[in-house]
This record gives sequence, structure tokens and C-alpha cells, in this order.
Amino acid sequence: MFSLKFFRTGSVKHVLVWLNLVLLAGCTTALAQSPLQESIQSEVASVYADKPGWTSNKFAVAAANPLATKAGYQVLKAGGSATDAAIAVQMVLTLVEPQNSGIGGGAFLLHFDGRVVEAYDGRETAPAAANETLLMGANGKPLSFYDAVVGGRSVGTPGTVAVLEMVHKQHGKLPWAQLFEPAIALASEGFKVSPRLNSLLGTDPYLKKDPVANAYFYKADGSPHEVGYVLRNPALAEVLKKIAQHGAKAMQVGEVAQAIVDKVQKHPSNPGQLSLVDLANYKAIKRTPLCHDYKARAKDFRVCGFPPPSSGAIAIGQILGLLNQTNAADLPLHQGLPSADWLHLYTEASRLAFADRAQYLGDPDFVKPPAGNWMSLLDTTYLTGRALLINKAPDAMSMKSAKPGSPGGIRTSFAPMPEQVEYGTSHISIVDAWGNGIAMTTTIENGFGSRQMVTVNPALSGGFLLNNELTDFSFSPTDASGIPIANRVQPGKRPRSSMSPTLIFDKASGALVMSVGSPGGAQIIHFTAKTIYGVLNWGLLPQQAISLPNFGSLNGPTQLEEKRFPKTTVDALNARGHEVREVNMTSGLQAISRGEVQGAPVWLSGADPRREGIVMGE
Repeated sequence: MFSLKFFRTGSVKHVLVWLNLVLLAGCTTALAQSPLQESIQSEVASVYADKPGWTSNKFAVAAANPLATKAGYQVLKAGGSATDAAIAVQMVLTLVEPQNSGIGGGAFLLHFDGRVVEAYDGRETAPAAANETLLMGANGKPLSFYDAVVGGRSVGTPGTVAVLEMVHKQHGKLPWAQLFEPAIALASEGFKVSPRLNSLLGTDPYLKKDPVANAYFYKADGSPHEVGYVLRNPALAEVLKKIAQHGAKAMQVGEVAQAIVDKVQKHPSNPGQLSLVDLANYKAIKRTPLCHDYKARAKDFRVCGFPPPSSGAIAIGQILGLLNQTNAADLPLHQGLPSADWLHLYTEASRLAFADRAQYLGDPDFVKPPAGNWMSLLDTTYLTGRALLINKAPDAMSMKSAKPGSPGGIRTSFAPMPEQVEYGTSHISIVDAWGNGIAMTTTIENGFGSRQMVTVNPALSGGFLLNNELTDFSFSPTDASGIPIANRVQPGKRPRSSMSPTLIFDKASGALVMSVGSPGGAQIIHFTAKTIYGVLNWGLLPQQAISLPNFGSLNGPTQLEEKRFPKTTVDALNARGHEVREVNMTSGLQAISRGEVQGAPVWLSGADPRREGIVMGE
């Protein structure tokens, strides 16, 4: 019998009114019970709508769409592992959240089996025929973003199915084919178009230029299918059946692979270089997770994130480590919101972290870490020195822009990469009945990726979208002086990412205490760091931390989520030299944390009020 107890929240202003329930401490409170309504409505894109925080005893799954969450829940209920549930969730997301992730993209997955943390890299790769000028125009200048994105040029070799197959072989409990049944059924029978999908379809100017996507997503008059329209995707169902039967090989060789290559190479105006050989040779990689110690409220934690080609774990680790070199821990929330003094410290730490990110990070198979070890960027001595650059005095002025440091006293021969736009992505957090935990961030990059929809059988409606992941490389291979950039395009290389799937542990016991991550391009780093800090340092529940306003800096202006901070905070930051920009910061956070209720351990979970995700468990 499914029974899910959950918390009701008020507005963010009232976030501290949730009485007497403190994570990772022995406090207890009684919780109201209410059944989860399967008819829960999705919110419109970028509209904030309060959500409940959930608690469960045995397992939990948090994903970006209710139908995907339900698929994961059904797998866990049937005795599946966290890995099994992640596969079911991803296949449904391919169908119902095509703008963010899918089998035509890539993913980073962190897995904990109760003893060991493992990092599985399913990041897309550049074709063997690609070179450093891939994203440069005939005039020798970088292409505009969408000139590069739309078409075959931007498509990297997909890795999502390959990495999920790798993880399943080690940690799956249910048969591979069984995990595809929810997505195949939904694709065949149809799902209702959500307000978010309808809104995004209505505002995207490029998707309908692809004939397959236009016929599937839009009506004859060019308008998107309305909210509630039952959208069927029999073409995707056929592909999923092939993958269910043959595994990742079905994506890498044969008719599906040929359809992918044809779509890329035969684009009429912007063809790409992806080949059958690229697909056949693709390999997911098992990497060593990047873990570091972190102290919050006199408690020691171990924070584990994804190593390069992700920049997320290093940037988050630097931000948290730098803040611990300041008085940030002495600055509580003010009326339920981060104060201007705390935001000053956070954004200054962000500038330092993003300066190092631009200088050093790229695919580790092509880019050597400074001082021979990526942990040099998280070394306490190094961060102590970097923290001296933060002016911590009351009313201190902002540094505005930071320069990269020299970890281990080593200077790099690379030039820093200019900041580029990043988009897209979806996040999945899961814990199962055996205590296994997953944090998986998955993407096709920009909304609707390259706007290229693949179908094997043109007689069937629909298909799946291909990524535009190659635009995560630096468009320019060098700086103005000709010095190469670490994250430039090279054959077989994986582009730098901001995806930040994170697992956090109690250092003393080794117990899993949190799984968290978010979509949001480069701002993923800030969305995830905010939630970690809110839970560990401010003692918030996951839902409370997720619901806090977003903020950050990419080593330029100070960004605040629009209409979420009082004018006094904005004015105080501007007075300290911060160039404040109030912008749309639509995170899609999912988080699951360990806590106690009435002396019993429970999983406490949250989903982002800015998007349509929910949590299910028991």
C-alpha cells in the first residue's frame, strides 16, 4: 500500500516556520499524512509555485516530471535498485521532457552501494573528424550560438544509454528490458502535454524547422499541441523496444545508428561530422569521484561530486571551502533569506572558483590537472590563500572579477576560456530500500538540443532529439595571443560540463546523508551549492533549501533571482560595488536527505517549485 507522508510549505518568506524538524539532528515532530494525487498538475515554465516537502521510510525517487517519478517509484516498489529506477526514469524523461534530456544526449551518474562511491561518465564526445575550428565561421570568428547549435554541427556522440547499461551490469536487480516498459507504454498510448512543455514549444523559434519535430510537436497551423493534448510517440516506442532487447548496441550500430548519422550529416544547411564509427566506438567511462571534507555546524561531512570533464564538483568544493575561510557561518538567514553580507561573501567566493574553472578544467584525457592532481584546486592551503582575496570587512567592496590562482605553485600553459552560455539538463536523485543512492544529471544541452529529431521509421510519428553538446566546448580554440584553451574542440574529446550530481556522507559513519543536483547550465553550480549550504549550514529541510531564492556569480555581475530579494538587499550589494542583475534563474533541483522523525530515520526530499518535478517513495 503506497503511503507517503509529506510536509506542506508556505511561501519562502515563511520557510523558517517549519517547527522543530532539523536535518541530521535528533529533533522530532509529528507529520501530517496525505495521499499523493496522481493528477498533480505541472507548473508553467519559470513560474514559481510552492511545493510540499516529502518524507518516506524505505526509498524515494525525485525526478523532473511526475510521470518519470512514477515510473521510478513503480520500479522501486517492484524490488528494483536505485540503478533500475534511474533507467526507467530516464526513458520516460526522453518522452515527456524532451527539451532537457534523453537517449540522444549524455549523463553523469554518481552511485553509492553502501560502501563505495563510483562515478560513471556518459558524456558525449566530439566526432573523430572534428577539429579545433568546428565552431568557427568562414570569417575566422566564432559562430553565433544558435548558428552553431541548430543542425548537425553541434551533435556529439550520445552516451546516456551506454552509461546506464554499464551501471546496470554492476548494480541492476531487475531485467534490463523490464525497465523500459513504462516508457514504451507511455510512448505508445500517449501522455498529456504539460503546461511547461507547451510553453517551451510555443516560444522556441527553431524546433519546427525540423520536419520530423514539426509534425510531432505542432499542429497544422504551426501552434504547439495544447495543454492536455494526448501526444503519442510510436517512433520512440519502436526505438526503446530495440534498446530493451539489444542494449546500448541498438543505439551504436544498425538502423538506429544509421538514422542518427543520416540526420547529422544530411542536414541541409549545417551538417555535422558524427559517423557510424564514432557511434560504434563510444565507451562510457568509470572514473574516480572527487571527494573532499566539509565541516558545517560542528559536524564533519564528506562531499563527493563528479570529476572533470565536469567542473561542478571542483567549483562547488572551492565555493564551500572558501566560505569556511570567512565568517559566512556566523551569518544566518535574515527573515528567511540570505543577507547582503552573506551574499557578498558567496559571490566573491564564486568569482574565485569560476576563474579557476575557466583556466584549468577540461576533459582529463586531454587536459592535465594543475600540480598533477585535481585535488590541488581543493587543497586547504591553496583555498586559504585564495580566501585572502575576499574583502571580508563590513561594507567591503566587491572584487568584481577574479583572476585564476596557481594551485601547487604551478602555472598552466592554457589560456582561460571566455564565459559561454550553457543550458538544458535534468536531474534525478534516488535512494532504494538497500541504501543504494544515485545522483544523476542528464542532458541534451540547449532546450530541445540541436532541434534534430531522429526517427527510424518515417511512417511513425515522433522520435527522439539529438544533443547540441559540442557547443559546450570553447567556440574559439585559442585566446587573442594564440594560446590554446583547455576546453577547445578536439577529436574524441568530452566537453567541459557544469553538471553537478552530488552525494554527501557523514564522515564519521560513512552513511549517505544527501543526494542532490539540478539543471541550469553554468548556474547548476550555484543551485546545487545553495541547496547543500542550506541543508548543512542553515539546518533547512531539502524543500526549504531548494525553495530559497537563487543567486551567484560567473565571475562577473552578481546575479539574483528576479523578484525574490528585497530592494534593501539589492541596494546593499550595489553599494558594495556589486553589479547586481536580477535575472531568471530557473533551477530544477531535486534533493533527498537523511533525517529523523520521532526517533526513526527517514528520507526527507524536495523538488523545485520552479519546475514540474515531484518526489515519490514509501
